[in-house]
Amino acid sequence: MTLALKVPEELSARLPAEQRGPWLDRDDVRLLVSRGTQVSHHSFAELPRLLRSGDLLIVNTSPTLAAAVDGRVGDARVVVHFSMRGDDGRWAVELREPDGRGTTRARAGVQGEAPAREGGRLAGTEVRLPGGGRLTLEEPLSARGERLWWARVTGAEVPAVLREHGRPIRYSYTERDQPLSVYQTVFALPSADGTGSAEMPSAARPFTARLVAELVSRGVQFAPVTLHTGVASAEAHEPPYPERFRVPQASARLINAARAGGRRVVAVGTTAVRAVESAAGADGVVRAREGWTGLVVTPERGVRVVDGLLTGLHEPEASHLLMLEAVAGRAAIDRGYEEAVRGRYLWHEFGDVHLLLP
Repeated sequence: MTLALKVPEELSARLPAEQRGPWLDRDDVRLLVSRGTQVSHHSFAELPRLLRSGDLLIVNTSPTLAAAVDGRVGDARVVVHFSMRGDDGRWAVELREPDGRGTTRARAGVQGEAPAREGGRLAGTEVRLPGGGRLTLEEPLSARGERLWWARVTGAEVPAVLREHGRPIRYSYTERDQPLSVYQTVFALPSADGTGSAEMPSAARPFTARLVAELVSRGVQFAPVTLHTGVASAEAHEPPYPERFRVPQASARLINAARAGGRRVVAVGTTAVRAVESAAGADGVVRAREGWTGLVVTPERGVRVVDGLLTGLHEPEASHLLMLEAVAGRAAIDRGYEEAVRGRYLWHEFGDVHLLLP
């Protein structure tokens, strides 16, 4: 799905809401609400009054990692984006070039790389990491191309490298580097093995502890799931790669009970949709499950569990739009995005949000 609209560059959110003015908080973003093709405009702080007692929000507890690390290939500087850890201890990574503005650009090759070898043009490339570690590219993550690679790190533990030398991934539409805390949602929980999301599950970013408390007091329930998101470069709009997820038994019970009782199940973010739909059988029953999911939710596949979705505003070419269409239908997405551009809503992870309801 590609939308026939252009998002003006000035509609990119360059700073988090709480840095745009005094006395602002994370929930001081705008909320576009679509019910079919009917659209209304709100502040995010109004969310408790837009939901009903008994509604169930599925939230992603994955923490955001400081996943960008400087390195060197020969004499050339590179930035390594650590995407996810594999079951064999290797990490999926993307190598990018510094762009001179504190961010990065897609990498077309750098001086000093290893010669091409069997299994990929960059196979065998070695990256020197800060602190003495070495990263060696071994094979492309998939047959789609060579943007993401499986790499082995020696001489260092990746979680320690990220803690000591990493910074959050950011792209050129943002104004400056931010501390990792800016990229953590209120639902984030540290993982025992140091894994997490390369990029923030950003639909949940506007939630504050105060807003969660108000939602609970109004009878809204929460079902936590975990899906560790991989990198999604600003230039590419491929379908998502396989990602690690977990739907615990307690959350499966909550979701099934809500559906059986005719209550609405609303996912907070496309990551939450991918996790819970990966745990749902053809009968729509959610079962406790964990592992890797390669599920891509499309209009043809449809959704089995969620009735609604709270999500950010995506680029017109983004593969995520197929999921939105599966939840709400093409007409609702077209209408909502036209209104978002007309209303000067802000895009990307620090931007405004869109609530799709039945």
